[in-house]
Amino acid sequence: MPFLSRADYEALLYALPQQFPHAILVSTVRLYSTSALTARIVGSIHFVGGVELHVAEFIDFLAGQIRDYSYTVYRGVEKIRWYDPQPHPDTPELASTFPHHRHEPPEIKRNRRPAPGISFDAPNLPTVIADILQLLDED
Repeated sequence: MPFLSRADYEALLYALPQQFPHAILVSTVRLYSTSALTARIVGSIHFVGGVELHVAEFIDFLAGQIRDYSYTVYRGVEKIRWYDPQPHPDTPELASTFPHHRHEPPEIKRNRRPAPGISFDAPNLPTVIADILQLLDED
């Protein structure tokens, strides 16, 4: 499946509150052009239950890829999860989604888990939001 166009990616971002009205209170996620073919996506999504997602992506629409990303999930001021593509080749349990993984408690900095559904080749926010909805359901 080809990567979304800039217009389609922007539509996906701005439709998130309508797509998840029971969970998303407000979104400040915005797409900012950095050139004719690249964009930076930044902002926060506030969920019920005091959960907040900070989003940062750099998109190359010509290559059809996310070049870099960071997704950090907070409950109040506590960081409860984050996703990043920093390679950890010496960690065999991360091989299935290499280099994509998430950090979660306990010992959040060193507790790394595979991140199925996270990639450079497709929008990641639907997967991250699904993970957050699962966290909310566990509460």
